[in-house]
Amino acid sequence: MRFEHLIEINDPLNPLIEPLSREQVWDGLMYRVDEPTVFLPGLERCVILSRVADRVERELYFGQVCIRDTVTFAPLDWVRFESAANAQHAGGRLTIRLEQRDALWLGLRFTYETTLSDGASPGETIQVSEFVKAAYRESDVDTVRIIRLIAANGRPQ
Repeated sequence: MRFEHLIEINDPLNPLIEPLSREQVWDGLMYRVDEPTVFLPGLERCVILSRVADRVERELYFGQVCIRDTVTFAPLDWVRFESAANAQHAGGRLTIRLEQRDALWLGLRFTYETTLSDGASPGETIQVSEFVKAAYRESDVDTVRIIRLIAANGRPQ
């Protein structure tokens, strides 16, 4: 399954939305890399296994389930979370890209690529797919909400 959507961060036509800088949004995305428990309900802990300039290897613990993922990124441009399929997890990839149409407008494009539709009947695939897409959208709206909180109040200690 492939799913993509855009969330506006800054909309110059909507004065009710507090504008954020590209750097503020990026800082929030990097916080998601370092402290994913703040962003992912059910995630109990994260262990950073290795870190180099543009790559982080992690283990994510959801109860007894451990998912190993790799995060790669190009600063102020995009971040990608990739996990391999295992017995408890379908595996997949999430890429979050910063988009800036002009000096005032800023958005985040979320692109999901998963193996979820593999092996299901066509009717089941559509039903599961729509449920998963709605969950992804909700999670991404929460990510933006948390990024806004971090921009306003700083990272939690």
